[in-house]
Amino acid sequence: MKTQLLVVAAVAATANAFSMSNEQTGRRNFLQTATAITAGTVLPTAALAEITVPEQSKEYTFPSDWGLTYNYEADAAKVRNHMVIATGLAKGSDRMEDFGKNLKKEMIDFVSYYRRFPNVAGKPSFSTLYTSINVLAGHYTSYGYKYPLPEKRRKRLYQEYAEIDKSLKRNR
Repeated sequence: MKTQLLVVAAVAATANAFSMSNEQTGRRNFLQTATAITAGTVLPTAALAEITVPEQSKEYTFPSDWGLTYNYEADAAKVRNHMVIATGLAKGSDRMEDFGKNLKKEMIDFVSYYRRFPNVAGKPSFSTLYTSINVLAGHYTSYGYKYPLPEKRRKRLYQEYAEIDKSLKRNR
């Protein structure tokens, strides 16, 4: 359906662009219309991908594997997994404050170590993980470790976690 819509819109834009008397204006109109159609049909699909946001829970297993191994892929996956747990914690979860403090230290160590390496800092998984780290660390700084994330922030983080997971699976 989207492909058909895109083809029809492109044909209409082409016909409109070349029916004008001024060739310069026709090209400009064609490019503007084609860009708008592409942005309107392709980009929202990627941005609005359905992500299921799990209910917040008080039950979780407190990790014992805090800290870095200095292997980017392993560390990125570990930090992401710890962040997923933190994002799903409900108010009053057991050892929530300890978890948040350990996670914030791990996130800071991760970013401060890996951002020094251009071959890592340029990866899509690193930049998305860095964004997620900033969101979660900012929440901890503003609200403390005892308060769960609001629903809107949780949804955004789960979307970013899915992107990070895809990038890591592709070694990007």
